[in-house]
Amino acid sequence: MDKLSSLAKFTNTCPFLGRTKSSTLRTLCTSASPHFPSLTKLTEKATECPVMGPALAKRSGQMVAGYASVAGSVDVNKIHQDKGVVITSDDIGKCPHASKALAAARMAEELSAAKRRTDALKAAKLAHEPAPLKTSAAPPPGCPFHAAGAKSETPAVKTGGFDYEKFYASELQKKHDDKSYRYFNNINRLAAKFPVAHTANPKNEVEVWCANDYLGMGNNPIVLETMHRTLDKYGHGAGGTRNIAGNGSWHLNLEKELAALHRKPSALVFSSCYVANDAALATLGSKLPDAVYFSDSSNHASMIQGIRHSGAKKVIWKHNDLQDLENKLKAWPKEQPKIIAFESVYSMCGSVGPIKEICDLADKYGAITFLDEVHAVGLYGPRGAGVAEHLDYDAHKAAGQSPDPIPGTVMDRVDIISGTLGKAYGAVGGYVAGSAKFIDMIRSYAPGFIFTTSLPPVTVSGAHASIIYQKTFNGDRQLMQWNVREVKKRFADRGIPVVPGPSHIVPVLIGDAAQAKAASDYLLQNHSIYVQAINFPTVARGEERLRFTITPGHTLEQLEHVVAAVDDTFMSLGIKREADWQAVGGRCGVGSEVRESVTPVWNDAQLGLTEGHGATPRTRRSGEPRKVDAHAVNVARKQFVGLLGPVVEQEPFTLNFPKMRTGGAPVRPSVHMPLARSFAATA
Repeated sequence: MDKLSSLAKFTNTCPFLGRTKSSTLRTLCTSASPHFPSLTKLTEKATECPVMGPALAKRSGQMVAGYASVAGSVDVNKIHQDKGVVITSDDIGKCPHASKALAAARMAEELSAAKRRTDALKAAKLAHEPAPLKTSAAPPPGCPFHAAGAKSETPAVKTGGFDYEKFYASELQKKHDDKSYRYFNNINRLAAKFPVAHTANPKNEVEVWCANDYLGMGNNPIVLETMHRTLDKYGHGAGGTRNIAGNGSWHLNLEKELAALHRKPSALVFSSCYVANDAALATLGSKLPDAVYFSDSSNHASMIQGIRHSGAKKVIWKHNDLQDLENKLKAWPKEQPKIIAFESVYSMCGSVGPIKEICDLADKYGAITFLDEVHAVGLYGPRGAGVAEHLDYDAHKAAGQSPDPIPGTVMDRVDIISGTLGKAYGAVGGYVAGSAKFIDMIRSYAPGFIFTTSLPPVTVSGAHASIIYQKTFNGDRQLMQWNVREVKKRFADRGIPVVPGPSHIVPVLIGDAAQAKAASDYLLQNHSIYVQAINFPTVARGEERLRFTITPGHTLEQLEHVVAAVDDTFMSLGIKREADWQAVGGRCGVGSEVRESVTPVWNDAQLGLTEGHGATPRTRRSGEPRKVDAHAVNVARKQFVGLLGPVVEQEPFTLNFPKMRTGGAPVRPSVHMPLARSFAATA
């Protein structure tokens, strides 16, 4: 009864439906009530309405009366006998007519219970609130049926006290007024269908085009296999903080792996990279005497908060502007502690920080560097260590998996690197890597590390397996970058404005908050494509956008679909294209008179596009299974022999998902995924 399409015709007569956004109604229509499972949230909400409430109560009585004759097993069995129907079970639910009748009866009963609950809550509120003060204020806007009882629906405020609820409502209204209110779509990624997910309705599947699981490692078979084995042996939770019962071999081994990935002496794992940045920057800035932070103006909120929490002085320099940074560095004594905090890949615009040149300035003015590689680890470099590694691609490739630093390389010159396990590695968690003494100081002083439960072993093992696999296999990175190039080219051919950048991020400029939200909704409703609108404060006003992330799992057919769908969205909603931006002077690099020259971080040789540099990537076609690199699988499995024991080699690759059955041992059906013999076979 709560289908969104059938509600549209009532928006002019019902004030609630008229003022509630379609995305909110969609969520209410498709989400079950936490109190009454057979009802949606919208139905439960309707019981509060003076018009719909009594109507639903009346309808529930009719439904209960109509189905009363099939409410019990005796009645159902008698009907079966009278009609000559044979049911080989004592469960009346096996009868389709009876099961439907019982379901309807349950819904009717819960409708009645929901109405009673609403009435009871209203009565309790009226009984405990003081008599309302007389006022000459105008009647509140909204539903005319609620006007008379509006005061009873507003939380009581003690005379002279602060109206907290009014304050909350006022702050929320600001977000609605400037179109920056955040809407959270119900998206459930399907492991066997990556990058497809379902919405609140499991039958409603959509393509996901904005996930940060860039390489699809959240459903990689070796990752899931390792996690299943770890879960069976070690259970779920960690058991405590790292200092109290929550410090195991899994955590220590992962930190050793991360240190080796960045060729640093030590690393420390946190519950997220937001926490890692906040804790490390806050602790470092508070401990260094009279420290000064030099923060890029486009830094992530976690870095901004960490610097703020440190209490240290802060100087903000223009995004990626080396001259501005130098001018501000030279204003401070060389002997004064200084930290330059910046990112490698800026996730909302796709720009890349000038890491080498910033290291040069740090050396010149006595500063240390803090580099956030969150949107780069797993995606750049021959082993996935990030952009700092990628800048010396051949040297790091030649060094193989050695944990030793390579003097003179950009990654070796960076003092502190932070990264995440929750994006390209498909898990959750964050970390910092640096010198042994720096890491030990953070471990000893950072509240964000000390006073929180450590990550569960099952999560840590999955992240560790993912890192090993990606350190060993370069093919996923190459294919992802190839797909990114293809989508950017196809968007450009249709005049779809992409903010120029050398990274894998594909920001499509919309330039208006309401249009960005409308475009996201249109793609979801009309094309089953999910891409989130990005509005202020994440980006500046007037630079609102759709941020696309392309993976190696997207098929050629899906690439063609998304390009055509975005083209249709721009046409249907009248969104500015490249030429339109050019006519008004351009914005954030789109439509500028002087077109910015952008060189991708991954060059043709590194992608295998030139002769003698490996196989050319090829986008997967619909129906082709995702293939897994056999060598990387074996390397990962060997890493865990000590804790989990050996795995018997199988061909094709077999992944066992536990499936419990009542009164017996786990049943483990197998999922087969072909092993890749070379990158050519996986692309």
